[in-house]
Amino acid sequence: MTLSPSAAARVALIASKQGKPAILRLAVEGGGCSGFQYKFGLADAPEADDLVIERDGVRLLVDAVSLDLIAGSTVNYVESLGGAAFKVENPQAASGCGCGSSFSV
Repeated sequence: MTLSPSAAARVALIASKQGKPAILRLAVEGGGCSGFQYKFGLADAPEADDLVIERDGVRLLVDAVSLDLIAGSTVNYVESLGGAAFKVENPQAASGCGCGSSFSV
C-alpha cells in the first residue's frame, strides 16, 4: 500500500481544518455498481489489526479484511475539471465503474 504525496497533503489539510489527527482510514465494503466500493474517512487512532502506512506525517489505515482486496494499491488525490477526489489505483481490480469508487475482483 502506498499513500501518494498529493493524498497525504490533502489529508493533512482536511484534518487541520477539522481539528483532527491526520489519519485517513480506507475500507472496502460490499456494494456499489461493481460489487465492492471504497470508503474513506478520518480516524482518531489505528485499531489493533490495522496496516499503518505513513507519509509526510500522515497515516493511512487499512483493516485486515479490506487489505486482502486492495493490497498493492496506491491512494492518490486527483484534481480535474470533473472535480477532486481520493482515487485508489488497485492492481487487483478486474473491472471498475465510471464513478471510480466501485470495483470487482
